[in-house]
Amino acid sequence: MEEQNISPKEVLDIMLHHDNFSKWLGLQIDEHREGYCKLHFRVTDVMLNGFRNIHGGVLFSASDSAFAFACNSHGTLTVALDASINFMRQVGAGEILTVEAEQVYLGNKTGVYEIRTTNEKNELVCTFKGTAYRTSKQVK
Repeated sequence: MEEQNISPKEVLDIMLHHDNFSKWLGLQIDEHREGYCKLHFRVTDVMLNGFRNIHGGVLFSASDSAFAFACNSHGTLTVALDASINFMRQVGAGEILTVEAEQVYLGNKTGVYEIRTTNEKNELVCTFKGTAYRTSKQVK
């Protein structure tokens, strides 16, 4: 598969321009390069479930966004094929979470990524594993 001559930053800019959901979550990109993305966000009241803990869907969504930014960073349009998440720790409003996505395998058609979310004490909140399918299209 031929890679496009587009930088990871250009890919990220294209994705963020159209990604209203990641904006709504308040995701802030700290570091981005080929196969990697690190971001953070502050947990707000609207992200809490009925027990005043962060909703699992918010953790999944933030992890999925970091996954998307990492796996598309090569310039090839890439989509999720499979994803799973494990929750370890409760999180309340006001806490800042860091989400770090790292490529562990990249083939011609698939890639595997591990995503870790930690709190301000660097305690593990959840882990996410994503398998990505690399299409024949380029990011535009």
